[in-house]
Amino acid sequence: MITIISSTNRPGSSTLKLAKVYQQKLQEKGVEAGILSLAQLPPNVIETDLYNKRSAAFEPIQQIVTNTDKFIFLIPEYNGSFPGVLKVFIDACSFPESFYDKKAALVGLSSGKYGNIRGVDHFTGVCHYLHLNIMALKLHIAAIHKEFDEEGNLFKPDTIKFVNEQIEKIIKF
Repeated sequence: MITIISSTNRPGSSTLKLAKVYQQKLQEKGVEAGILSLAQLPPNVIETDLYNKRSAAFEPIQQIVTNTDKFIFLIPEYNGSFPGVLKVFIDACSFPESFYDKKAALVGLSSGKYGNIRGVDHFTGVCHYLHLNIMALKLHIAAIHKEFDEEGNLFKPDTIKFVNEQIEKIIKF
């Protein structure tokens, strides 16, 4: 099972829009993938699901993570790194069964010109600690707000090419 993580809880985010593109492209290749938006986290997750506590509200999210073999993390740039809510999510998930020896592809995105290179590097360190195997091809999509057409599809040939290449590789990974 592949799960696409929209790594922000911001309403109406470009990250969630990109997650839908990835899901559609995987579906076109005959691969089912779910989307887990961090906007789905319980609002009080810091109080209810850290330090070996588990709430009924987080349990369905934990089941999705536990049942996932491969992840695609779409990581927007927040203050030169990855969103704090992504770290809270990782910390709330059970260890080691959530991520240990599983596989992941990473995609950085930003409204600026570097596509969250630094944040993806920071998150790679977290993944290594968790023994989450990271695919070598990491994408960095800059100026994300200029990447979508009116229907929410990617339209720039280079971006489409590299997204398709990454999707092919995660399927085989």
